[in-house]
Amino acid sequence: MDPVTAVAAAGVALMAKGALESVGQEAGRSGWGGGARLVERIRARFRGDTDAQNALDRLTRTPGDEAAQQELARVIAAHMLRDRSFEDEMRRLVDEAVSARGRGAQVNAALIKNAQVFNEKVEVQGDWNIS
Repeated sequence: MDPVTAVAAAGVALMAKGALESVGQEAGRSGWGGGARLVERIRARFRGDTDAQNALDRLTRTPGDEAAQQELARVIAAHMLRDRSFEDEMRRLVDEAVSARGRGAQVNAALIKNAQVFNEKVEVQGDWNIS
């Protein structure tokens, strides 16, 4: 998987996981800060792009919907490919969100699940760091 796709998938996984955790747990709310920053930055980036805004809104309404996760990851990756500064910012925000989830937290294949991005399964093996 290419790095842009991996960052987009990781960002979506973090947003979905944080949203699901925050529904019923106070502990989840404290970890949601990094995910919330991701959502706000992406919302600002998508301003004026109706399809992208709809993909983000769908995920925030139904964070457990794998189709919504896949669509948002695809849209984020497309925006990252068009704008290098947005790509750099996404990498930084994903790194910060992972760090905020606690020391030793990892975004791994189990978290990303079997999300499909650009019609390819997300498979991560071994040590994986986003930098």
